[in-house]
Amino acid sequence: MTVDAHALLARLQDATNARDLEAVVGCFTAAYRNETPAHPARGFVGAAQVRTNWQQIFTFVPDLTARVLAKAVNGDVVWSEWEMSGTRLDGTPHHLRGVIIFGLEQGQAAWARFYLEPVDQSAMNVDDAVRVQVHADTTP
Repeated sequence: MTVDAHALLARLQDATNARDLEAVVGCFTAAYRNETPAHPARGFVGAAQVRTNWQQIFTFVPDLTARVLAKAVNGDVVWSEWEMSGTRLDGTPHHLRGVIIFGLEQGQAAWARFYLEPVDQSAMNVDDAVRVQVHADTTP
């Protein structure tokens, strides 16, 4: 399964960088399940939603590039760290980093736990961030 995991990540990265919608969708099973633990309402099921998501991404970030920074495989589960960047149509930067954990079936992603998030470019330091997280009435 290790070969399938490495091959899937390479295919997904290459398809993303080529902005090849069909190749991206082909990396996922028809019944693909996406969980987004930090944003539970964003979870979805099905390759049709994968297509919709990536069609929007490729449209609004036409120079998108993706890199797999690290990966670890355990049987049919692969942990992957990603960085995606580009420029949105309005000229603002698009920059995401995080982890996607994929469950594989026959060389395709059957499910994922998705932790990819926009990079926070604010000047908020760790003390400010902790204070904001634990004190709802406090601003940095």
